[in-house]
Amino acid sequence: MVYITGDTHANFSRFEEDKFQIQKEMTKNDYVIICGDFGGVWTFEEESSIEKYWLDWLNERNFTTLFVDGNHENYTRLYNDYPVEEWHGGKVHKVRPSVYHLMRGEIFEIDGNTFFIFGGASSHDVQDGILNLDEEEKIYEYRKRGAYFRIRDFSWWDLELPTNEEMTNGIKNLEKVNYKVDYIITHCCSTSIQAMLGGGRYKKDILTDYLQKISEKCEFKKWYFGHYHGNKQVNSQYVLLYEDIVPLEFESLFK
Repeated sequence: MVYITGDTHANFSRFEEDKFQIQKEMTKNDYVIICGDFGGVWTFEEESSIEKYWLDWLNERNFTTLFVDGNHENYTRLYNDYPVEEWHGGKVHKVRPSVYHLMRGEIFEIDGNTFFIFGGASSHDVQDGILNLDEEEKIYEYRKRGAYFRIRDFSWWDLELPTNEEMTNGIKNLEKVNYKVDYIITHCCSTSIQAMLGGGRYKKDILTDYLQKISEKCEFKKWYFGHYHGNKQVNSQYVLLYEDIVPLEFESLFK
């Protein structure tokens, strides 16, 4: 069985047994997919003791944890500290024996279904800018006045948006399957769906436009995404998830 949920931001309490009770019936051949902003790989230079505790805790669950990257991940570590492996037809970073990062543009066969994966998104909390780590006085000043900013390669990474290589890889993999998959899992969504959610609040970017082109060409059953911190079935195909955990196939749960 496969379950889907939204952003966790390193808070994995939703997977405690009393909250996610179906896990008692699950095995490592069952999966929970997190739609980005996993947050379990975040601390600056190496795994902290807290981070290690929770990654090990996830690894001990009955199920296998899979996650798409969001805009709040430590990409320096995610892309460099964990080995790249082939898994179920696509490439992953193996964070733990049963905790995997599903890499951008890959197609996986999981529990008899095919999944196209593409993580990343633009941060919405950087209105006052991106600072460098050595700009100590400015960082202090910004924090003092409650500015909305982040620090490059410490709390914000250029890789929150995809490289040309990652986007090309995604198109090549979709071409191999004639643009037909069962499910699409992303962090942000296509430009048109984002416009429906945000009422003009969210700006389109290279990734939402890329996903827009895919949405217009690809055949799929459902598209699950996170990022916008809500639980909503946008229409018959698009499902926004945050804290809720839903089975891969479900009747309409949200309005």
